[in-house]
Amino acid sequence: MADRTDPRITRTERALEQAIVELAAQRPVSQITVADLAGRAGVTRATFYNRCSSPLDLLIQVLHADLGRGHSLTDTRRSDDRYTVERRLRLTISSVAEHVERFMAVYQHALRDPADGGVYEALVRDFADRSLMVVARSAPPDLPHASHPVIANFVASGFAGAIKAWLSDDSVTKADLVEASLACTPAWWS
Repeated sequence: MADRTDPRITRTERALEQAIVELAAQRPVSQITVADLAGRAGVTRATFYNRCSSPLDLLIQVLHADLGRGHSLTDTRRSDDRYTVERRLRLTISSVAEHVERFMAVYQHALRDPADGGVYEALVRDFADRSLMVVARSAPPDLPHASHPVIANFVASGFAGAIKAWLSDDSVTKADLVEASLACTPAWWS
């Protein structure tokens, strides 16, 4: 028998997800209360706490899920011989840039408010996890003999820093982000 989720649960989850994105696009997530969020979603505070621990936790879940959809596409491309390593990498970086564009106001608020550091920490964690998977999966012969978690975090922090530079400077375009990220990608990356 197929597992069916009650449609009311799905509606509640979608309402909370939409509410956190709308509110975080208007102001830093550190300034969003559970009462604000529950009111916008049309649920009780108890309903919120049954699903999440904080507005930041919910926002990170939404952002992570959106990034995950891009990662799934990257994984599909990896098994398709029509894509060169460079083309896959360009599409992967572009996919992340499109994610940031979808949530531009959220990331810009997080960039300006030091109390919202959790948004960027989550982005770095996501990149580090993906980087560690790439390192473990490919294990190229020219990969430095060093701690893989350290390498993954180094690459992830650099990419997140490039995104911050893009968001902080109106003269930097998405194309600039993609090209700079490609130029800085280690030769062993695949």
